[in-house]
Amino acid sequence: MDLRRLAVLAAALAALAGGWWGRGAEASIHTYDREPFREVGNAFLLSGGSEGIVADGADPAAPTSSFIKFVNVTFWRTLEAAELHSKMAHSTGLVQAILFEAADRDNIGGSAYGGQRSICCTPDLAKLEGCKQGEVIRRPSSDDPDWPYVLDTHFSGNHLSVRLDDEVVRVTKTGMYNLFFISCDPKLRGLSMSGKTIWRNPGGYLPGRMAPLMKFYVLMSLAYLLVMIVWFSQYIRFWRDILPIQNWITLVIALGLFEMTLWYFEYLNFNSSGVRPVGITTWVVTVGAIRKTISRLLILSISMGYGVVRPTLGGLTSKVLLLGLTYFLASEMLDIAENVGTINDISGKARLFLVLPDAFLDAFLILWIFTSLSRTLEKLQARRSSVKLDIYRKFTNALAISVIASVAWIGYEVYFKATDPFSERWQSAWIITAFWDVLAFVLLVVICYLWAPSQSSQRYAYSGEAADDDDEEAQSLTKGDGEVGMVKMDKDRNVGVSNAFSLEDEAEEDKRE
Repeated sequence: MDLRRLAVLAAALAALAGGWWGRGAEASIHTYDREPFREVGNAFLLSGGSEGIVADGADPAAPTSSFIKFVNVTFWRTLEAAELHSKMAHSTGLVQAILFEAADRDNIGGSAYGGQRSICCTPDLAKLEGCKQGEVIRRPSSDDPDWPYVLDTHFSGNHLSVRLDDEVVRVTKTGMYNLFFISCDPKLRGLSMSGKTIWRNPGGYLPGRMAPLMKFYVLMSLAYLLVMIVWFSQYIRFWRDILPIQNWITLVIALGLFEMTLWYFEYLNFNSSGVRPVGITTWVVTVGAIRKTISRLLILSISMGYGVVRPTLGGLTSKVLLLGLTYFLASEMLDIAENVGTINDISGKARLFLVLPDAFLDAFLILWIFTSLSRTLEKLQARRSSVKLDIYRKFTNALAISVIASVAWIGYEVYFKATDPFSERWQSAWIITAFWDVLAFVLLVVICYLWAPSQSSQRYAYSGEAADDDDEEAQSLTKGDGEVGMVKMDKDRNVGVSNAFSLEDEAEEDKRE
């Protein structure tokens, strides 16, 4: 396989994946702080949230375990809108809370109005649809005539605010539920809302699409623990022969175990409290950013032949560290914005602003990795280092397979999202997130297998390459080098030429990088 073409493909993958990767930043306690309504067609509308909820059963005598609760929800209108009415007027403005399952979305709204579906009932639609003028058009669901669920709240007199009665709406059908606050009164322009809504599943407060991930992180923690036990036992057994690269592998395994464990406890706390605690969430995203950064730098260092065809990274060390620091900051900012203390997903523009640097750096890293890997393979082939070459070929195949799997999964993910705009397949959405964690784990296991501590670990280490070069190799290497000239086949001359080759190659690569 042409590694340079594969590098370009991987870079395109990273740029595309950057827009889709990341865990959803949802919460089961949605808080509203004077959120403004926006004009949509002939209505003023505010989205209250959207979550998958598993039904708790149809037995009305059983305790309610799946519900949506309204708490201290208060609507505020402008002073100008309030002054249009007298103190004694009874109903001076209607606001409705509409709760419906995604499958019943067509039961809200009526015929086209101004090029789009009308939400509110007009005099003409009242004749056609049989709806009540000034209210949201609603048709009963075929499964339950009480749904979509509507809560009415009326302003009184010239009061600036009105509070919705606290109410618990029981969910008896599994589905993706959407909540909207809507006003059809044109005099309520500038309307805003404060308060909160609590969404709960039978197992706790985790949104339905996130709940399976809690069990997934338990399994991933156990998997990392198993790898850690096997690796560390070998590490202790052959500690005298440990290579520097194996120390970095140990660190990545420990960070992976720590990260998966933290994700589990973060979800556990979220599930029991309904909110995402800032402290533990900050810890987990920071550990995750560190793990991702070190993992990428580990693969880059291996691809550059660190400890195998070169003893150090030389002049490239500062560049590699600078790139790692930049990637860590970009990844940390994106993960914090998506997870720490958030309730709803961040806006598209804000997410794009944070995703682009992360995707660009990922693409650059992948290009550098494959370009360096291609050069390292060329060196090993020229030196006929069969043991090292076999390891690097297996490593190259593993990277190639991971890229192909990533491309295939990105295609599936795009298809999944494009064919499910209303998140009706929310119960299987957790697989999208889980795949990337599994892929990273599998690639780490491959690296652990290839560079496992053993009594022969030093065979893979850099040794000046003199021992690996035979007379025939030395002669072939020096034929294309005019500065070295003709080489005699005695041992001392052979070593000198080999060292000249190494220095020239390293200087040339440093210049290229």
